[in-house]
Amino acid sequence: MNDLIIGGSAAGVSAAEILRKFDQKSKITLISDERFALYSRCLLTYLIAGSIGEEKLYFKDQDFYQKNNIQTYLGKRAQAIDSKAQKVVLQDDTKISYDRLLLATGAQAKLIDVGGVEKQGVFTVRKIDDARAIIAALDQVKEIVVLGGGLIGLRDAYALALRKKKVTVLVKSAQVLSQMVDLQAAGIIAQRLAENGIKIMTGVAAKEILGQGSVEGVLLDSGERISAQMVIIGKGVVPNSDLASFCGLEVKAGIVTDEFLRSSSENIFAAGDVAETVDIARGDTRINALWPCAVEQGQIAALNMLGRKVAYAGSLSMNSVDFFGLGCISIGITKPKEKDYEILTKRQDERYKKFVLKNNRIVGLVLVGDIQAAGIVNPLIRNKVDISSIKDLLLEDNFNYAKILPLVVKYQDCFRKPEYQDTIISF
Repeated sequence: MNDLIIGGSAAGVSAAEILRKFDQKSKITLISDERFALYSRCLLTYLIAGSIGEEKLYFKDQDFYQKNNIQTYLGKRAQAIDSKAQKVVLQDDTKISYDRLLLATGAQAKLIDVGGVEKQGVFTVRKIDDARAIIAALDQVKEIVVLGGGLIGLRDAYALALRKKKVTVLVKSAQVLSQMVDLQAAGIIAQRLAENGIKIMTGVAAKEILGQGSVEGVLLDSGERISAQMVIIGKGVVPNSDLASFCGLEVKAGIVTDEFLRSSSENIFAAGDVAETVDIARGDTRINALWPCAVEQGQIAALNMLGRKVAYAGSLSMNSVDFFGLGCISIGITKPKEKDYEILTKRQDERYKKFVLKNNRIVGLVLVGDIQAAGIVNPLIRNKVDISSIKDLLLEDNFNYAKILPLVVKYQDCFRKPEYQDTIISF
C-alpha cells in the first residue's frame, strides 16, 4: 500500500507515526511546503518573545522520518490531486501515487485588504521563517502595530511587549478576544495588558500602512496616524482547502468529514486545521483549529486508513492564555445568542467565572485569574453530564474535584478513556 500525507505539522506527523507503528511494510510519503519540519507553531510567539530558543520548538528528533522509513518532499507544494488516477502533482510536476491519502494541509494566516501590506516590515506569524524574520528586524524597531485583537494578535503583541517594544493593538470589534470570551472577561484582560504597556484601541481598523519602501506608520479609519516601524497582521487563519475543492471533495468551512475522518472520497481522509468535524458543545460541525485536536485527529485518521474503524468523538473549542501572570481559559460556547441557555457568573477583582448551561449540562466556560476548575469541568462538558446536583457549587471559590466525585461514580463509564487511546502516541 502507498500511504500519502500532505502536511507536515501536528496532524500529518502524528498520522505518519501511527501508520508506521501499525504497518511496517507499506510505503509512507509525506509532502510539506515547509523546509523545516517537526516543529510546533504554537511556540513561535515564545521564540519571538525570547522565552525559548529555537531548539525548543521541535517536538520530534530531526531523524524522525529516516528512523520511521518515511519518504519526504520538504519545501515542496502539492499543486493538484487527481483522485481518479490516485496521484498528487507537485509544483515541479512530480507525480506521487497513493492508495490512501490524508489531507493535513492546515491553515494559513488570514490577510487583509489594506493598502501597503506589501511594505517591508509587515509580517504574519505562522511559520518559523516568519518568526526568524521578525526577530532579525527587531533591533531597528521601536514601535509596533498589531492588527487584530483575537488570540493570535494578542499573543503576538504580548511577545513583542516582552521585547520592550511599544505595542499598539487595533481591534475592529468592541472588545479583545471576541471569539473566545465575553465582554467582562475581555475587560479584565485588556486592563492587564494596558497596565503593562500594551495600548489597546477598540472600534478602529487600519485604512493604510504608511511608508515608502518600509513601514513608517498606520493610518486608521478614524483619520488618526500611528507611528510604527513594524506591523503584525494577527487576524486569525483560514484553512488550506483549495486542493480539496479543486479535486471535487465536499468543502464547507473546511473539508467535510464523516465520523471516521473520511472525506467525500472513499480513500481520502482529512485531519487538523483543514478538517470540519463535530463540535461537542454545539452539536454542529466546524473547525476547531487547535494543536491537541490536530494531533488526535491525525492519529484517528491514520487508524481508519489502516481499516480499524475508530470513530472520532469530536472536538471542543478550547483556548488558554497567560498575559503578565493573568491566566484565562475558555471552553465551548461562551457567548450564546439564543435564550435557552442558563448563565452563571461571578467576579471578584481580576477573578472571573462564567458557566454556560443548557438543559443542566455545561456547554461553555470562561475562567480568568483562577483557572484550576477547567480541568474538572472539561470532562463534564465532553461527556454531557447532567450537573443538576452540583450546579449550586460551580461558582464556589473552593470548587474542586471532590465536589464532582458523586458524578464521577455515577457516570464512571463516561470518564473512562476510549479504547483507541491505548494505541495513541503522546506528543
